[in-house]
Amino acid sequence: MLAVVALHVVPPAVFALVHGAIFYRVRGIVAFIAICLIVGTVFENLGVRTGFPYGHYYFTNLMGPKLSVVPVFLALAYVGMGYLSWTLACVILTNPRRPLSGVLMFTLPLAAAFIMVAWDLAMDPIWSTVLHAWIWTRGGSYFGVPLSNFLGWFLTVYIIYQLFALYLRGRAINSRPLPSGHWHMAVLFYAVSAGGNLLLAIPRHKTSMVADATGTQWNVGGITAACALVSIFMMGAFAFLAWARLAGRNATSRESQA
Repeated sequence: MLAVVALHVVPPAVFALVHGAIFYRVRGIVAFIAICLIVGTVFENLGVRTGFPYGHYYFTNLMGPKLSVVPVFLALAYVGMGYLSWTLACVILTNPRRPLSGVLMFTLPLAAAFIMVAWDLAMDPIWSTVLHAWIWTRGGSYFGVPLSNFLGWFLTVYIIYQLFALYLRGRAINSRPLPSGHWHMAVLFYAVSAGGNLLLAIPRHKTSMVADATGTQWNVGGITAACALVSIFMMGAFAFLAWARLAGRNATSRESQA
């Protein structure tokens, strides 16, 4: 399972480092990674110790070594999926090459936060209620996950994105022309991450029922099916919209050159 966890978080984090360094330069992507690691680790430690802002939970040893009470791999998840979600929001709302200014300083972080939370909606019940990577001690209405978790996630990633937007304000972005494939790769990587959630829906569990920390019984097939639907119709919708925006811009560019 530790290898499965690593496959979910390490490749996106490496992609973020390489892909981000090309566009934001090394200094810019290092700033993004630092913001993700600091804000994510602080909020997760706060959540485990106090219950704010996610709800009451703790991590088991499934995700490997921890820094204080939070697994190291979880912090990397903020980096990889956080970068992909930010990039999709940039593609959907604006031309990524344009400097951030005006209302985009706030709408872009909000949009990226929604895209990131879609990923959490698609995987949290499986990793917590089914696999027990973390335990919600008081259960929750979303297959054992409290709704406060998603509000807390939205708050955490919004702060990450807002801080990065403030960092980018007034800073020069790489002016070198980049092929459209540069942005298509990020969209595809986000879509592949959604596809990875679909693999978890393949029936392979010996038991059809699982209990959360409160003793409430949940149907494993129902959990995996619901998470698969979220992957398709939420994460898939964001990926499709971003791809369509790129296709539209490419078509407009070709028409202007004709």
